[in-house]
Amino acid sequence: MRNDPQFYRKKYFPTMASMADKIRGGNEIDRSVIGSMVDSGMTSYCKKFNLAKGPADIFTVEDRNAIIEKICSEEMEQINNGEY
Repeated sequence: MRNDPQFYRKKYFPTMASMADKIRGGNEIDRSVIGSMVDSGMTSYCKKFNLAKGPADIFTVEDRNAIIEKICSEEMEQINNGEY
């Protein structure tokens, strides 16, 4: 998702910037927003590379949850370092 310039610009960065604003405002992270972005990323990936009928044919719920956790942990470090 970070390596696709269009997806990054349209979905990833705005989601992370919103997450950073919420954290700086003292609010908790709404993981459903990140989950929605991940769902869009998986759909985009399948369409871009013409894979299967959709993300459910390739990605499991565990895959999706692992992606969300990885993004949260990596981006939290970036947000704490002043990124976004």
